Amino acid sequence: MRLALVIDDYLPHSTRVGAKMMHELALELIEQRHEVTVITPHFEREQSGFIEDSLDGVSVWRFYSGQIKDVPKVKRAINETLLSFRAWSAIKEKVNTDTFDGVVYYSPSIFFGSLISKLKKRCHCNSYLVLRDFFPQWAIDSGLMRKGSAIGRYFRFFEALSYRQADTIGVMSEKNLEIFNSNTEQQYPTTILRNWANLTPHDLSDKASSLRELLGLNDEVIYFYGGNIGHAQDMANLMRLAKNMQCFDKAHFLFLGQGDEVKLVNNLMKEWDLTNCSYLPSVSQYEFKDILAQVDVGLFSLSAQHSAHNFPGKLLGYMVQSLPILGSVNEGNDLMDLVNTSGAGFISVNGDDALFFENAIKVQNNFELRRQIGAAGYKLLEKEFSVANIALSIAQSFTGNKVK
Repeated sequence: MRLALVIDDYLPHSTRVGAKMMHELALELIEQRHEVTVITPHFEREQSGFIEDSLDGVSVWRFYSGQIKDVPKVKRAINETLLSFRAWSAIKEKVNTDTFDGVVYYSPSIFFGSLISKLKKRCHCNSYLVLRDFFPQWAIDSGLMRKGSAIGRYFRFFEALSYRQADTIGVMSEKNLEIFNSNTEQQYPTTILRNWANLTPHDLSDKASSLRELLGLNDEVIYFYGGNIGHAQDMANLMRLAKNMQCFDKAHFLFLGQGDEVKLVNNLMKEWDLTNCSYLPSVSQYEFKDILAQVDVGLFSLSAQHSAHNFPGKLLGYMVQSLPILGSVNEGNDLMDLVNTSGAGFISVNGDDALFFENAIKVQNNFELRRQIGAAGYKLLEKEFSVANIALSIAQSFTGNKVK
């Protein structure tokens, strides 16, 4: 089949988990003998038109967009609203009735509904929505947006438009499926689609920079958080853990990424005089993998205000490298049972700082325990999150459904 993959963020310039996951999906679909074209924005003003290139054998169509990451909220909303218009304006001359046999689109962003509608009509094909969070619901839960407000209704309109284009909507977990179907009165075709990863661990390259030399570390246990640093993650939760862990000379926390709470992270490091913390800005995907191969514990956090039950994609990178997982989630999140029961890590409820601290102590001074937990994480990855199984499932959804 000829498949289009639509996402608002892609490699090689992005370090976000969604970009990495969609690239791994594209590579696996090609391995399974499908043709793949990724449709994604670029942000280079000097190349403000359409760019067609390839990455690792994946055909990529890049349309120009204003910035939609790490910019003021109003500017971001305007530029995201224009994504479908700008994309279709750039690619419509390249799309005919037999260009694509199916369209896979990733949310966030919620603003690709119009583009997906046009692609489906032009190509007479079905679509699959990979739904990774419930926006704007999480923003309402977090107090960033008022329920029923004009801006809330605005985002709800585009959210519903995006959902209506999907012949299948894949959510991350059983509880997310229950919540989504309840919130939408079961009016959309839904299924469970886990996050995914390539199962091959990354070997540290000979030319890789030494992370410990860079940070001035020796035999410290490095607790690593890599990815989006935003409100949904509640970074203050992780900073409180770092503060509590100052009593251990051999514990060091490394935060890497970009997002709305980078300033918060750096401010708390200064305010609390956290000498056991470092912050690094985003790096390339290859550098990111080199860093993952050198750290000891994979760290994550989800806001206690969430009503949805997210499975952060960063956890898959941790499991690929057999890193023990340490984190906290919103109450009732089924991720906690999955990871804790499998022995892949220690996850507690956000707000229970004492238990979070207790779990960190467990892995701090016990190398053998960290090794055992990491190995269990890799086994969980093989069982539940193989990109090969995910690609097969998505492809079969197109062969098994009739075009609307």
